Amino acid sequence: MSETQNSAEYQSFRSSVPQKKLVVDDDDRKEWTLYDCGPRSVRCPLICLPPASGSADVFFKQMLSLSSAGIRIIAVEYPIYWTMREFCEGFKRLLDALQLDKVHLFGASLGGFLAQKFAEYTHKSPRVASLILCNAFYETSIFQQTNSAPTFWMMPALFLKKMVMGNFDRRLTDPEIADSIDFMVEKLDGLNQQDLASRLTLNCMNCYVEPQKLNGVEIVIMDVFDDCALSQEVREEMYKCYPNAKRAHLKTGGNFPYLSRPLEVNIFIQVHLKIFDETQYSAKYVEPEERPGSAGSVGSVE
Repeated sequence: MSETQNSAEYQSFRSSVPQKKLVVDDDDRKEWTLYDCGPRSVRCPLICLPPASGSADVFFKQMLSLSSAGIRIIAVEYPIYWTMREFCEGFKRLLDALQLDKVHLFGASLGGFLAQKFAEYTHKSPRVASLILCNAFYETSIFQQTNSAPTFWMMPALFLKKMVMGNFDRRLTDPEIADSIDFMVEKLDGLNQQDLASRLTLNCMNCYVEPQKLNGVEIVIMDVFDDCALSQEVREEMYKCYPNAKRAHLKTGGNFPYLSRPLEVNIFIQVHLKIFDETQYSAKYVEPEERPGSAGSVGSVE
């Protein structure tokens, strides 16, 4: 068992934050799994979307830290969807079920791609206030699996897991990064064949983001300077895709910096969300007398 899985922090999270299941599709087998932390009165929370190998609880370090700072943060795990349209429709129904008109999205790897596609899908009636894209990509051809993607549904789980684990360098000497990989491998082992096949299909099917449809969205591109599954060329393409995006660089962190470098990641998230503090899209709870426009409001909340 990884140190993270065995840690008092993770055990505290699992014992204090209830796991919820929601069905929003006609097919009652399609269950969204989520953890909802922080003040429920916040109507524009931060929602975290995991990578192909991860479950909702991979963001437990963000949930514990940011919720204690008054930020509402929801981590979700998607059910089995085979097309981008299915995912976007399902996620829209999830937001409707949670009574959330607009949200901030933190997406990691595949989660970052899905976040961009959802912002694109809803651009005529925007549901996304901002995006934080962690080790993310904007087109799937980089994985060179677009021809095989339609056959993932029939491939054995072991083969699919080996595909994912091929991106994990477990020879690392950095203990935090090495343990983040061990933790994610445990999460990967918990996925069944259909869960993993559907995620890899979304990850590798021929698809790309139309960045011009995200012009009204505040974007932060978060990436690491050390080795991760994405090449420097892919990162440069992301910068070109969103020339006005803010950049949050971590010197080290590997594929899963939200696990290996949570302090830095959480600070970047808080700095980004702060620009929304005195707007209707604040992810942070504000005392009634301090809310902008209220009788007792006198300038800055902080």
